[in-house]
Amino acid sequence: MNCPAMSASASSSRSYSTFRPRPLLPQTSHDSQRSVLHYSRSPSEVFATSPLRLLGKHSLPLRAVVTSKSISSSSAVVSGDEKIGVLLLNLGGPETLDDVQPFLFNLFADPDIIRLPPLFQFLQKPLAQFISVARAPKSKEGYASIGGGSPLRRITDAQAEELSKCLSEKNVPAKVYVGMRYWHPFTEEAIEQIKTDGITKLVVLPLYPQFSISTSGSSLRLLERIFREDEYLVNMQHTVIPSWYQREGYIKAMANLIQNELGKFDFPSQVVIFFSAHGVPLAYVEEAGDPYKAEMEECVDLIMEELDKRSITNAYTLAYQSRVGPVEWLKPYTEEAITELGKKGVENLLAVPISFVSEHIETLEEIDVEYKELALKSGIKNWGRVPALGTEPLFISDLADAVVESLPYVGAMAVSNLEARQSLVPLGSVEELLATYDSQRRELPAPVTMWEWGWTRSAETWNGRAAMLAVLALLVLEVTTGKGFLHQWGILPSS
Repeated sequence: MNCPAMSASASSSRSYSTFRPRPLLPQTSHDSQRSVLHYSRSPSEVFATSPLRLLGKHSLPLRAVVTSKSISSSSAVVSGDEKIGVLLLNLGGPETLDDVQPFLFNLFADPDIIRLPPLFQFLQKPLAQFISVARAPKSKEGYASIGGGSPLRRITDAQAEELSKCLSEKNVPAKVYVGMRYWHPFTEEAIEQIKTDGITKLVVLPLYPQFSISTSGSSLRLLERIFREDEYLVNMQHTVIPSWYQREGYIKAMANLIQNELGKFDFPSQVVIFFSAHGVPLAYVEEAGDPYKAEMEECVDLIMEELDKRSITNAYTLAYQSRVGPVEWLKPYTEEAITELGKKGVENLLAVPISFVSEHIETLEEIDVEYKELALKSGIKNWGRVPALGTEPLFISDLADAVVESLPYVGAMAVSNLEARQSLVPLGSVEELLATYDSQRRELPAPVTMWEWGWTRSAETWNGRAAMLAVLALLVLEVTTGKGFLHQWGILPSS
């Protein structure tokens, strides 16, 4: 793959508009060009999309400007005795059907995925064991339908190889490593290889365009623990690019894919562009300061603005998929939004997996099979889906540019330029970014803060907690012993 020139992302000085006026309630609004299903933002959400982020009670500039004038050549930031490393962080996925249950256990054992109150944290692993065993049969069916395993490792390895080639062409020799959170190659394995190779400068690059506590945050928290415990890593300079959804190369690459898929419809202008993002629990956004929702909405706005310049003015909307458990997640939910669009008479729908840069179970099975089937049942006649970016050259080149731009600031927090929009790289160390992005990372606030006697919300809450603890204890006992009502009734497989 040839690494395309990215002069636009390195020198452009124009600014993106970060938000558009939205109706007060979820509804369809019309203007002279586009019908848009929008969901209102509060003033704090709008402010959170600006270069100075407002996260919970903490306000901290996280973006640094690096222009073509400040870096005249790559050699200015790479000396001969330095060894540059780039660590790509991703979720990971089971490569065989036998990997599914242990992969699910690793996923649900992560306290950033299921946050239990301090009183119940000892149940994290038993609960993860129960959930993974219960969900494994259905999950195996899903992975079997896409070839018997996730392609995520293969695709991520290919992205790492292409990124390494692209950096070399930009005169930045660097080794690129892959660290998965929940399956091989684990982040710990990548770190050991980084130490073996003697890397002196490390750029940490999560392969999630938008930051979330449950994705990038979880991987960074693991790195935080590893860094603190290792003398070599303490002395190794590093920086993190926690999100890059606003970069021009990424935006243009996404717009290119959408434009290509629209061209496959008989009447492209009549197609509703349906952005489907991976969901997160609502409490993460409202109580823990997760910027994911604000970054996702801004990302969609930027892509649609790029399409506007190409005279593509289709209606569009954003929804969230892949929720787990009984708690409330970001809305609207993808399945409900698809059904609602069918009721409104939409006949042409183009699904865009906006938070995924690689094909995975969520795109190949959840979107391509489940949501497509639901759409056709809901009255949508023509269905299309934008592929994940994978190793798309413009996308890989832009990631390489982000790495190059971050190198002068490895080991230091850079000063933000609030006026500029382009060539902005949000920088910081692992600990700085975790303290800023997830101010309540140890625990989410409890529903009630004090005990109240009587028929009160507090009493109901604590009664519910006691009941939940009892049920969990019984479930854990049944899973560990292999005996009990759920096994007798056939709900859990017998050993």
